[in-house]
Amino acid sequence: MQGHKQFVDKVVLRFRLSERVPKHNFYRRLGELLDWEFLREQTRSVYSHTGQPSLDPVVFFKLVLVGRLENIVSDRRLIEQCALRLDILFFLGYEVDEDLPWHSTISRTRQLYPAAVFEHLFDQVFTQCVRAGLVAGDTQVVDSAPVKAAASLDSLREKQAPAASSLTIAGKPVTPAPAAAVHSAPAHQLRREATRRAKRQAAPGG
Repeated sequence: MQGHKQFVDKVVLRFRLSERVPKHNFYRRLGELLDWEFLREQTRSVYSHTGQPSLDPVVFFKLVLVGRLENIVSDRRLIEQCALRLDILFFLGYEVDEDLPWHSTISRTRQLYPAAVFEHLFDQVFTQCVRAGLVAGDTQVVDSAPVKAAASLDSLREKQAPAASSLTIAGKPVTPAPAAAVHSAPAHQLRREATRRAKRQAAPGG
């Protein structure tokens, strides 16, 4: 017999958000493996000691991180997406019946912090992600497209690799591995051009 699922929009009396998000969920692991308390300490100086409580800095930076991970550039769209995702609600620390911050609150909070604060906090979060095994540097992805160039083979030259630049993460310098030789054209084209020039020079009157 053919089944026919009936939907009843009922009020659920027993619901625990933590039981609905799998243990291996990315946002659950991200929330559990990283220490977020330092965000409050690092941003305490930009707040007044009086007035209404602001948006929790931890919630704000988690929202910014979700926006980057989900490729969402609109604060309004970000809040709409978060409201639909149980794992993101759990990551932010919000219940399903709890209102998320207004998108305008996110915009105002973003203007509150100077750029240096974002850079420092990014270094801290990135370092924790590396230590927790959430970031791996063994894969490189390059987005490219073949484009025909009106270039002469006579203009092909081998270029020296630029000097290795230093990388600093959380205030600690990290020296990358030496770069390999860089060429302005594929190796087979350079070899073909070298062979052609050698034959031209060896020819009588060349």
